[in-house]
Amino acid sequence: MELYRWLPPEAVKIILVLFLSFLVGLEREEHKTGGFYGFGGVRTFPLIGLLGYSIALISGTQLLPVALGFLVVGSFLLLSYWHKLGQTEDAGITSEMSGLSIYLVGALVSYNHLWIATALSVANLLLLELKTFLERLATRIAPQEFLTFAKFLLLTAVILPILPNQEFGRFQLNPFKTWLVVVAVSTVSYGSYVLQKLTKEQGGVVLAALLGGAYSSTVVTVAMSRRAAREQRPHLFAGGILIASGVMYLRLTALLLLFNRQLGRMLMPSFLVLAAIAIATGWLWSRRPDAVSTQIKREFEPPNPLELRAAFLFAAFFLAMVITTQLVTTYLGHAAVKILAAIMGVTDVDPFIMGMTQAAGSLTPFNVAAGAVLIAAASNNLVKGIYSFCLADRKTGTQSLPLLVALAAAGLVPLLRL
Repeated sequence: MELYRWLPPEAVKIILVLFLSFLVGLEREEHKTGGFYGFGGVRTFPLIGLLGYSIALISGTQLLPVALGFLVVGSFLLLSYWHKLGQTEDAGITSEMSGLSIYLVGALVSYNHLWIATALSVANLLLLELKTFLERLATRIAPQEFLTFAKFLLLTAVILPILPNQEFGRFQLNPFKTWLVVVAVSTVSYGSYVLQKLTKEQGGVVLAALLGGAYSSTVVTVAMSRRAAREQRPHLFAGGILIASGVMYLRLTALLLLFNRQLGRMLMPSFLVLAAIAIATGWLWSRRPDAVSTQIKREFEPPNPLELRAAFLFAAFFLAMVITTQLVTTYLGHAAVKILAAIMGVTDVDPFIMGMTQAAGSLTPFNVAAGAVLIAAASNNLVKGIYSFCLADRKTGTQSLPLLVALAAAGLVPLLRL
């Protein structure tokens, strides 16, 4: 710190330019292949960075000299790439593009944009170093999934900002908040979906339960129960189903904190405890020996949660839950909200719980909303136990049902303090 104060400001900037450009140059130096021409290294990149810094410094607020310098550096880099193409048809242009970015880093440091310059350099390093990983990632994702994500991103980036952020009609429906809920829930599910794709054919039932629980614990329960009917691993699948239900509480915690922080804080301690108990118990249960000890590979392939049809359907369910909650609260009272919560546990609980985040603190007291969320989650666990009992083989079903009933009962215990 004393050295920083002692040095002139411009000296600090020069040291920063040298440091950032040297890191990129070092990375390029290590990846040079013997026998073939490779552009730049630990000397060239720092020189390019210093060139960008110097031109920006002497030009002051005039951007034209900086732009002309960019074109000159780009011309030399183009010659380098042309020479590289003469040696091999598979020549990449990554090093040359990195050189241009380092020129801009030097200019940004001169203009006191130190954080941006550092961030660009770090991003440059990551993109260069993660080449193999990124190329494998591109080959593992099907083209139609890129198209699906592009459509959803277009709707999110274009439609969400222009939706009115105000209430309309008798039920005070907010188009912006409605679509924001859809985006948030779909994003959480999509994160799980991507992880499952990246780890395809890796891990076993436990990993599938952990990742699938963030996608949809109900879907995972149905899929595992159907597969358990043809396998002889009741402990493994019963434990996996319980793990998925435990992850559900982590998923709900994140969504509640995002859309209603006070409601999320009320339920977070209970949900974290329930998640820990369910995941730990499920893992221990899955470790119990079965009559057959063959290795079970993952088979479940979840549908893409970013399909537009699914997004609009969720939005419709969410609006229906908001309207139904208002009608029930107005005409039947707060006690009826808990009855509605128990009924909604039979289906996907996300629309109802997201509806409660909008009602808590306005239509319903926070303790009533928290109780309704607990009941909905517990009801959903009970229904999943019934699904497993009906769809799985006898041994798996008779193990899953008591485990999920116990989790549902434990999920109602926090009601005593509300």
